[in-house]
Formats: sequence, C-alpha cells, structure tokens
Amino acid sequence: MAAENVQAVDLAQLPVPQLNQLRTQFEEEEQMLTQSLAQLKGVQSRFMESQESVLKLSKKEVGKDVLVPLTSSMYVPGQLANIEKVLIDIGTGYHVKMTIPEAKGYFTRITEYITKKMEVVQKNLIEKDKLRQVTTEILQLKIQAQAQQQTAQQA
Repeated sequence: MAAENVQAVDLAQLPVPQLNQLRTQFEEEEQMLTQSLAQLKGVQSRFMESQESVLKLSKKEVGKDVLVPLTSSMYVPGQLANIEKVLIDIGTGYHVKMTIPEAKGYFTRITEYITKKMEVVQKNLIEKDKLRQVTTEILQLKIQAQAQQQTAQQA
C-alpha cells in the first residue's frame, strides 16, 4: 500500500478563487457524508426492527395465524409451522436458517457494526464542517480586506 504525501496548506496564503473552490468542495463532501449517515441510520433501523420481529416470533405458538410480508406493503395470511428456526436475509439475495438465539446474535453484531461505521462517518462530518467554517471565515476576511484596499485606493 503506497503512503500518501499529505502536506499542510496555510489557508490564509491561498487566493480567493481557490478558497471559494475549497469551501465548495467541503460543502459537497459534507452533503455526501450526511447522505451516507442517513442511509446507515435507515439500515440500522431495519435491522433493529428485524431483531424485534424475531424476538416477538419466539413468543408465538406453532399453528398461530400470522401475516407474512411479501413486500414492504403486501402481506399474505399464513400459519407458523416452526418457531425454533427462522430464515434470515443476510443480504444480496442470500438467506440463512438460524435458531432464534443465533438470529438475535446476528442482528446484535450487525447493528453494532453499523453503529461503529456511523460514528466514523459522524466524526468525518464534524471535521469537514470545521474545515468549511474555517475556510469560509478566511474567505470572508480576504474579501473584506480586498474591499477595504479598493476603498482606500479610490480615496
């Protein structure tokens, strides 16, 4: 893996057009990170709902009438045939048969994993926001200095 050469740049030394471009770049990165965070929250929520459903299923009786989801908005009537094992969608069209405790453990692990990823994205989002704010402040100071310089030259 190649090491990246990262050099610190003094923002105050950059010209106004570059500062403006940099600020725009930080805004775009913030939007992307915000969208990623929202998607991760949605995925986390769905896994938590699935875990709750599995736990509720373990309290039901064999032969009990239930509604089986075919899509997010279409259900068909059915009966519980086995409450010892459940079929879990683990992504990309793969399903695994698990016991209730195994399914609970799976959902706990995946939810913790997503939570850690959300923390990383949140940290990056905060850092990008700070960088954007600093860049904006320096940009405003440079624009004010240019305006004062032009006013002084005209006088």
